[in-house]
Amino acid sequence: MGRGTSFDEAARDYDEVRPGYPEELVEDVIALSGIPDGGRILEVGCGTGQATIPFAEWGYRMVSIDVGGELASMARSKCSRYPSVEVLTVSFEDFVVKSGSFDLVISATAFHWIPPEVGYPKAARALNDSGSIALFWNMHPTPYTGFFEDVQRVYGRIVPEWRNPEARPTTDERIRETVALVDGTGLFGEVQVRRYPWSKTFSSGDYLRLLNTFSDHRSLEEERRADLFEGIRSLIDGEYGGAIERPYLSVLYVARKRV
Repeated sequence: MGRGTSFDEAARDYDEVRPGYPEELVEDVIALSGIPDGGRILEVGCGTGQATIPFAEWGYRMVSIDVGGELASMARSKCSRYPSVEVLTVSFEDFVVKSGSFDLVISATAFHWIPPEVGYPKAARALNDSGSIALFWNMHPTPYTGFFEDVQRVYGRIVPEWRNPEARPTTDERIRETVALVDGTGLFGEVQVRRYPWSKTFSSGDYLRLLNTFSDHRSLEEERRADLFEGIRSLIDGEYGGAIERPYLSVLYVARKRV
């Protein structure tokens, strides 16, 4: 099972501890995309429905897809009270889409799993001439501070091959890379970017459940992952009173289809 589909093995943790998205972000997607009332949305990588429900509550007609059978099953159950939402178990690559059949394509912390040479042309093909694409991710803002700086000692001891966050692209660099990627397709107009800073408090147990939904952590062999998690738990419980506050930066990219 590839990293992109490993989430299905941790579907319950994914549903219960993965955070959703700010209400303001959803409102901005609607305003910036120009989707009409009752418009059609294609959601790519719906997971267990963290982003599906907020749009369903606005009354849009939605087709939400995910390659994970357990994830899609949970999303389908949660969306059962929204008759205009259809949840399908299929990858975006295999999904058969009729050209011009959607007003909006959205993807929440998922579009990076799709090869860009496949994802962006297919998204553009799915949109009608006035349609838009809206991609958004929950990111950890840089630089890391506090617990997130201290915990690097644990990672450095147990998974030294992982790059230290200081060696990775900054938040601003990652945002510029995404804008350049969308621009470079030639399929969409100007990319509008919005940022939403917020935070969430996790107990040590829930934080480990959150880590258990991350593909890189899940890719570790079981014994090594257990050692890593025990080191992180000891740090949180011993030096941070059993809970930490994780900062988030939700970043939204919206662009109209170029015709």
